[in-house]
Amino acid sequence: MHKVTTVNVNGLRAAAKKGYGEWLAATDADAVCLQEVRAEADQLSAAVREPEGWHAFYAPAAAKGRAGVALLTRRAPDRVRVGFGTPEFEDAGRYIEADLPGLTVASLYLPSGEVGTERQEAKERFLDAFLPYLVELRTRAAADGREVLVCGDWNIAHTEADLKNWRANRKNAGFLPEERAWLSRVLDPEEGGYTDVVRALHPDQAGPYSWWSYRGRAFDNDAGWRIDYAMATPGLADRAVKAYVERAATHAERWSDHAPVTTVFGD
Repeated sequence: MHKVTTVNVNGLRAAAKKGYGEWLAATDADAVCLQEVRAEADQLSAAVREPEGWHAFYAPAAAKGRAGVALLTRRAPDRVRVGFGTPEFEDAGRYIEADLPGLTVASLYLPSGEVGTERQEAKERFLDAFLPYLVELRTRAAADGREVLVCGDWNIAHTEADLKNWRANRKNAGFLPEERAWLSRVLDPEEGGYTDVVRALHPDQAGPYSWWSYRGRAFDNDAGWRIDYAMATPGLADRAVKAYVERAATHAERWSDHAPVTTVFGD
């Protein structure tokens, strides 16, 4: 596997009407991770649900019209797992992983949260449960001779370089000190042990942003957030040769408020 793309589609049925299908038909990725699918598989047209040339797997949320993740792989996986073993989030439509030769690839939609609400408390519970699982996943994969790539919408901008208007967002969900500290733990070689592939290849760049609000002229002004990550175990990260955001040429050509983020790995 050499190329993996992740994208929050902001509703797969809506995205399919705006250009998602054409984008998927044109990509040469080996795997595609989708978030915020917001549909049961049987609510999707056959062409969207089972696109030609792909093995497609879905993890919808129990709450109708919310969340939902999916994985598309060119090669049939050896194993697919939904959820990460925490009962509260098993049917939340936030995590799916697939074992392929030499690699476990996962699609993650981490809760967005909202300061001062139960949504933020749920996000904190998710973070508390998910980091130990990331460690377990890395350890288990290493024992099996596989690397790990967890892609998706992590809903946290890690540093000031990861969002344009960071000063105005210091007290907002997605850029809270405790959320950023948690992401640092994911990246700590002594704890989580993962590498942010995009940042590793673009260490001194603002962004590249992957989400822009539909409000105002955020996209035109590139006033975005970098919250869509490809987090790899070190052996895989060392093979990364390219990482980029597939930013639409114009606002009108967007089929989601997120743009696809693609990582490319050498042999």
